[in-house]
Amino acid sequence: MQLEAMYQEVILDHYRNPHNKGLREPFEGEAHHVNPTCGDEATVRVHLDGTGRDALVADVSYDAMGCSISQASASVMTDLVIGKPVKEAMGVGDEFLALMQSRGQDVQPDEDVLEDAIAFAGVSKYPARIKCALLAWMAFKDATARALGEAS
Repeated sequence: MQLEAMYQEVILDHYRNPHNKGLREPFEGEAHHVNPTCGDEATVRVHLDGTGRDALVADVSYDAMGCSISQASASVMTDLVIGKPVKEAMGVGDEFLALMQSRGQDVQPDEDVLEDAIAFAGVSKYPARIKCALLAWMAFKDATARALGEAS
């Protein structure tokens, strides 16, 4: 199986079998983002254990509607950030953002950091789809800032 086909399967699997979908309590921060280009929406809730950047991302839940890319990306994002300190989770988000901004160039993303999110490498070639892939990640970032009491 070619790499691109394998990546498509990862995305479709997360779309068909989403992880952590459904808004849960308790939570300290929530953010709702909309992609005005296509109408995709995501609401993300973040529950932290502790305070500041050393706080642990204890739970992330979401409710979203939209294309398979935005839905699958939300599922992958929750898998990657739950259980990590906020500082590390934000680093994963930064790595994903760099992948999306690569525009399909020969960027060597860190597979150990991105895990299943590496499957979105092909999405970076399509500017209209990048916002879909980033929707839940940006909502997570804002919800986390709210949970920490930071301006967002």
